[in-house]
Amino acid sequence: MSKELPFWKQKTLAQMDKQEWESLCDGCAKCCLHKLEDEDTGQVYYTEMVCRFLDRKTCQCTEYQDRQTLVPHCVWLTPEKVAEYTWLPSTCAYKRVHLGQDLPKWHHLVSGDRKTIHKFNHSMQGKGIPDDKIPEEEWEDHIIWME
Repeated sequence: MSKELPFWKQKTLAQMDKQEWESLCDGCAKCCLHKLEDEDTGQVYYTEMVCRFLDRKTCQCTEYQDRQTLVPHCVWLTPEKVAEYTWLPSTCAYKRVHLGQDLPKWHHLVSGDRKTIHKFNHSMQGKGIPDDKIPEEEWEDHIIWME
């Protein structure tokens, strides 16, 4: 007897309902890292600077509903925009589904446990420096990886 495929293998991002879309977020908080882009090459560099509103224990935004007012450049991910967000990390479930890739074993929809991502060290839990602690002109000194 064959099992039914999970929704992320059956639907495009645009076909998902709100609950399915929201459940794809693995809670890594890598989208809350500040990124620097080389204007000549388009290369994206991730810094260890995180949004000041990121709770680094829970990897949740402390100002989720008001974040775009408080941080005007904060991006609200939508199915229509995922392809444009080249800065999303390769581990991002939204990016992976958009590219036709499967979710990693540590994703909560696969493992059944929202803490698995932290156990596998794929989140920003306990990491990062709030962006209000280091002057922006020094962020280049805090690059941690590139995608």
